[in-house]
Amino acid sequence: MRFDLLKSDKKSSARAGFIETDHGKIETPIFMPVGTAGTVKGVHLKDLKEDVNADIILGNTYHLYLRPGLKIIEEAGGLHRFNGWDRPILTDSGGYQVYSLTDRRKLTPEGVTFQSHIDGSRHLFSPEAVIDIQRIIGADIIMAFDECTPYPCDYNYAKKSLDITHDWLKRCIARFDESESKYGYQQSLFPIVQGSTFRDLRKISAETIASHNADGNAIGGLSVGEPHELMYEMTELVCGILPKDKPRYLMGVGTPENILESIALGIDMFDCVMPTRNGRNGMLFTKNGIINIKNKKWEADFSPIDSEGTSFVDHQYSKAYLRHLFVAKEMLGGMIASLHNLSFYLWLVRESRQHIIEGDFNNWKTIMVKQVSQRL
Repeated sequence: MRFDLLKSDKKSSARAGFIETDHGKIETPIFMPVGTAGTVKGVHLKDLKEDVNADIILGNTYHLYLRPGLKIIEEAGGLHRFNGWDRPILTDSGGYQVYSLTDRRKLTPEGVTFQSHIDGSRHLFSPEAVIDIQRIIGADIIMAFDECTPYPCDYNYAKKSLDITHDWLKRCIARFDESESKYGYQQSLFPIVQGSTFRDLRKISAETIASHNADGNAIGGLSVGEPHELMYEMTELVCGILPKDKPRYLMGVGTPENILESIALGIDMFDCVMPTRNGRNGMLFTKNGIINIKNKKWEADFSPIDSEGTSFVDHQYSKAYLRHLFVAKEMLGGMIASLHNLSFYLWLVRESRQHIIEGDFNNWKTIMVKQVSQRL
């Protein structure tokens, strides 16, 4: 994998660049639609390619391991061939899912024993197993196994957790280095900075992660309930330590406002379920603010979803029609809303990129943050 830095903003830490993988080029900053189980919910791959024009999608190790299982994915020739996506894929290691199963898992220095949420069967995720699983899934970018701490978090717990995460990283790297891609193309391993919201722990973790000289680096354990100000503080601290010549991935973030502010802090890659999950529940993100399409105020509004044309669906469907679909509980409503939101998120990062290149990103970002975060 190669990362080329094209332009840096003079009034912020925002950057525009390219990530080159064997499955294609990714323009940064980038938002990655979440395809947890090998599919972005309610969205055809054709639409992801032609209308959203996503450069990369994300899959999840925990969910794919449990269903359909590694045997099926390997027999198919990897996830790219299994789901028909011929562009880059990133897989999360499953650390966040294991974190969310607090009542169904046991964590030890060896790894995590957990019960499947599907059938209750017991499994062990060790750093070595997670690398092996991601080799079989075959994503272009794979993540190191870590523990995601909750918020709020006791300092001593966060310190012990960080020690485990760093130990697991060494084992992940060792297994990655002694194994090979199964399908004839290169894979890249990203380590993950942890440390909760403690500055000294984040600094130690960022320095440790930077020392491994990986192809790219991720920041985890944020957007788990902490105030946005703390998230930005930790992100700024870590971005000041991680190498400038490697892409930086802020995991699980977030709202349009979060994305714009984090781009300004030096983040290159994002993922979040919010565009599709909120879309399925009738929340639409637009250039001028947030719409709850179920509200009666849209019942006879025949204007486009977003008059600014931030997605291809804007001039195909009116607010009134989309509201009708939700009220009638037609599944097409959630599909259209998901597609619109993904299109908007990709529009947002691409506009950010363009303004970074043109040199006026910071002024544009200040205006946009106010617009996208207001309720309509």
